[in-house]
Amino acid sequence: MGKRYYCDYCDRSFQDNMHNRKKHLNGVQHHRAKKAWFDQFRDATAILLDEQRKKPCKFIQQGICGFGSNCKFSHMSEEEQYKFRRQLEEERWQKEDCEDRMVFGRRVDEWLSKREKRRAALSSKGDLSTKEDTEEAEAEQEIPQQLLSIPDLPPSLLPPPPGGWRVNISSEWG
Repeated sequence: MGKRYYCDYCDRSFQDNMHNRKKHLNGVQHHRAKKAWFDQFRDATAILLDEQRKKPCKFIQQGICGFGSNCKFSHMSEEEQYKFRRQLEEERWQKEDCEDRMVFGRRVDEWLSKREKRRAALSSKGDLSTKEDTEEAEAEQEIPQQLLSIPDLPPSLLPPPPGGWRVNISSEWG
């Protein structure tokens, strides 16, 4: 029987010889199947741009187009294009929100690391002699606006008041 050639794009096999393989690879069915395979990996924005450039297919408007996915005219209605555009915009917004959250996280991490460096530098110099002085110096440092703009923070995450927390020395804990 001999070797058989299997085409992944067309999902068919045939006897493998030079004539059959060349005939198949140059055939219309193979080109359509190959195009359909690669089209499923295209970017959604590229698909929308292609559909917007094309004129509407008159056969689809009447019922069924015999060319199917190989038609050079658009099979997307204006309403479908609008919905597709909105979906792409929503995905882009979600992606930008995710990137903003990542940037926000990095900014807070940078601020916290700078704060720790300042604390370490101040404690190693011995410039500030008391705990109250260190608290005042920390209060003077800038607090990132991102931390202040988050609504409904628990009290433990709110920044301290300008004068610092007042603690009664005679109070007992526990």
